[in-house]
Amino acid sequence: MTRRDFLASLSSAAAPRRPNIVLIVADDLGFSDLGCYGGEIRTPNLDRMAAEGTRYSQFYNCAVCVATRASLLTGLHPRFGGERLRPGMRTVAETLRNAGYRTAMSGKWHLGAQEPNRPVDRGFEEYYGVMSGSCNYFDPSIPSPFTKGRAGHGFVHNDRKVSSFPDGYYTTDAFSRHAASEIRRQARSDRPFFLHLAYTAPHFPLQARAEDIAKYRGRYRRGYEVLRRQRYERMRRIGLIRDGWGLPAVDRRLGEFRYDYQVAAWRSEPDRDREQRLMEIYAAMVDRMDFGIGLVMEALRETGADSNTIVLFLSDNGGCASLPLPEEMPAYHAYNRGRILGGRDSYLFCGPGWATAQSAPFRRYKTWTYEGGITTPFIVRWPAKVPANVWRHEPAHVADLLPTLAELGGARYEGSPALEGRSLVSAFQGGSAGGTREFGWFLYGNRAYREGPWKAVWGATNFRWELFNMDEDRTETHDLASREPERLARLTRRWEEWAGTTGAPATGTPADWNVY
Repeated sequence: MTRRDFLASLSSAAAPRRPNIVLIVADDLGFSDLGCYGGEIRTPNLDRMAAEGTRYSQFYNCAVCVATRASLLTGLHPRFGGERLRPGMRTVAETLRNAGYRTAMSGKWHLGAQEPNRPVDRGFEEYYGVMSGSCNYFDPSIPSPFTKGRAGHGFVHNDRKVSSFPDGYYTTDAFSRHAASEIRRQARSDRPFFLHLAYTAPHFPLQARAEDIAKYRGRYRRGYEVLRRQRYERMRRIGLIRDGWGLPAVDRRLGEFRYDYQVAAWRSEPDRDREQRLMEIYAAMVDRMDFGIGLVMEALRETGADSNTIVLFLSDNGGCASLPLPEEMPAYHAYNRGRILGGRDSYLFCGPGWATAQSAPFRRYKTWTYEGGITTPFIVRWPAKVPANVWRHEPAHVADLLPTLAELGGARYEGSPALEGRSLVSAFQGGSAGGTREFGWFLYGNRAYREGPWKAVWGATNFRWELFNMDEDRTETHDLASREPERLARLTRRWEEWAGTTGAPATGTPADWNVY
């Protein structure tokens, strides 16, 4: 079926409605966490979605929560040094709503808590969730004891603040139930719907239900280095990575300009029992998210909307290596001492050791522009429209989502600047992805630019550009900068041009890089 025939079929007598759209985003989920991407965590619902749909091996995000969310909603590369949602930009919700879609969102926003950048100002008719970057999972009214209060407030339903939560509350469950409820409500309408389900899981604080944690007791006793190797081998067996790609050594220094933290070898880890508990909690959080996605998929089946609904799933960045700021570490350890790890009163970070496994087989993790920070699982399911149990290996980007969904919904984008993403409709049908792609990245001094198979990376610990061929070495183990100086020079010039468009600081000291 050609692209034109496919789009025409959406308005034919056999398919009188444009497709419903469900866009699901996980928070700080690593590339290899899901079972269908080589992980050991139980994710039967996402695994089923993958078996019934198409998976991407080279789908890119923007290395951190807020930048990715801005990009996927606007179809633009993230802008730096100011508001992410700026006058003139239009979100996918605004675009689809203007085309007649009903719109709803459940979960994390993180793009401004005041007019005109609240969800209800940006195209969502219904919103329930947290406006800030994270919150306590059991009681979002509890402020964070660390991170200078950056988490734990801003929970709302539409434009009304929610300040009390019942016993047994858990945000992942609440977001899933709200999304399933919206599907049941909106499926009764004669208009198609767009639902955005944006989980906070498995973003810190690490908090999970005890029964979920129990499923993983003892699973991670051999440590993060063994887990990283196990995932690498499974990914080779399922054909997700090539045999010629090596498993890079763990980057031992966390090394963001705000930190100087050394990642211990597991055999040297002084408290291995506590460390393995962290990964058990993390796995439980992913497990519970997958359960909630099962509720959403069941709502689609119960309402009869399943066959005409495209469901998309991705993560906003790689695994999270973050820790409290150095000056907060003593209080962090003192606060959590003696508490039930993973309970409502604990506040835990997973840390860089486990992040190296979550983002296996790649280098680094969240905030870095090596593949471990910017690569996400991406699953697309649409019965009889998108091929089942298929891998796509060409690169694509979260900025592609708005033009893709607008095309599927027959919607016209009326924002400014012009869209920078590219529609993937043809690719979803098994067709051509449409020529050479180029992408740029910046975060906390980390930089990268990719053109076709070539990628230049500048890391904020070694302070130099590296060059890699993604076809031959996607795990970034062989730096070709000295062998290909002209190619590297071209890519760095392209990155500088990209930086001029997005506002990323092209030069300067670490003080200039904190333009989050």
